[in-house]
Amino acid sequence: MHAVQCENCLKWRVIDTQDEFEEIRYKFIEQPFHCSQKANCSCNDPADIEYDSSRTWVIDKPNLPKTPQGFRRSLVLRKNYSKFDAYYFTPTGEKLRTRTEITSYLKDHPECKDISATNFDFASPKIMRDTIPEDVEQKDSVSANKKAKMTQDDI
Repeated sequence: MHAVQCENCLKWRVIDTQDEFEEIRYKFIEQPFHCSQKANCSCNDPADIEYDSSRTWVIDKPNLPKTPQGFRRSLVLRKNYSKFDAYYFTPTGEKLRTRTEITSYLKDHPECKDISATNFDFASPKIMRDTIPEDVEQKDSVSANKKAKMTQDDI
């Protein structure tokens, strides 16, 4: 699930697709989100979702580049909820873990000539600690390498 907060009323609005969310996030500093940007929605309407501990919330950095067409950004939450790891999947399904792998892939695939490595960002969203389930054992780096898969739809 993707949500964004209205600059005016501070209500949370659910965004239907990852693509639409990335578009809003990409322009967020220059064009903050307002309820009126969502179809049939205004600040007078109740919030779509409330910030609470019924789910784990994460906050993405504003103005991250939108994932290039044909690629897919995937976030994997570590088992101890310490952070997310960002990966990109290519149009051919190959998983890219680093900027170096992105650069090599783009170099080896001339059909991607209009795409730059700067179009990819491995920044990890900030996990809101007050929404982490109480039963999650939060260890330091010992278990940080163990990961629990969580898709964008789970966020």
